Amino acid sequence: MHTILEGIREELRSKSDEGVRKSGQRFFKEEVRLHGVKASEVEKIARAFFKTVQNKGKKAIFFYCEKLFRSGYLEESFIACHWAYALRREYEPEDFPVFETWIGSYISNWASCDTLCNHTVGAFVEMYPAHIENLKSWTQSENRWVRRGAAVSLIVPARRGKFLADVFAIADLLLSDPDDMVQKGYGWMLKAASQAHQKAVFDFVMARKSRMPRVALRYAIEKMPEDLRKQAMEKRSPGFLLQ
Repeated sequence: MHTILEGIREELRSKSDEGVRKSGQRFFKEEVRLHGVKASEVEKIARAFFKTVQNKGKKAIFFYCEKLFRSGYLEESFIACHWAYALRREYEPEDFPVFETWIGSYISNWASCDTLCNHTVGAFVEMYPAHIENLKSWTQSENRWVRRGAAVSLIVPARRGKFLADVFAIADLLLSDPDDMVQKGYGWMLKAASQAHQKAVFDFVMARKSRMPRVALRYAIEKMPEDLRKQAMEKRSPGFLLQ
């Protein structure tokens, strides 16, 4: 099994570039392990090697994904996310704890969090909506990426107009979260929902704007008409302005 992983890593090393590595680090506040490979090259590698594992079955592929996540390298996490999402037609309810473990144990930056949650977890909850209740429990995690994941997992379905009540429930649970990465996550979720439910999201924001952190509010209203954005941002309380 490790031969495939070794092949992936050898390919990543051969495509690595110090300039790409340094420029990539600028997108993160925390230190991120990078091979220094362009995203387009990482996707090519993911697709090429998936052809060598796609007949091994979901359990084996999930095994590879976990090994890739464990490495701590951003590019390897992207390959794991690509492979997990490629199996979406085979998802079963018992797969959820696997995804939950990956997020809680191996995710350490916004890019890996969003790639896994937007696609894999998002597709899963569209298939099995009962697990949105699990996302709500994630909002209470001590892990910032699990809390962010609770919101960003609903972005793709929210954009399609789905799960609005759950979007609002998760936003309320995260409303006063002190972590800016979580604030951006649920603000992004609200922005996605506003594309299909502009008035409902606007009313939600207006009812909470005195308590909603500025960064979350700005994300939530970003796609709205200018007059609505002005209404949402006016008459800020002094305490809010200090955030």
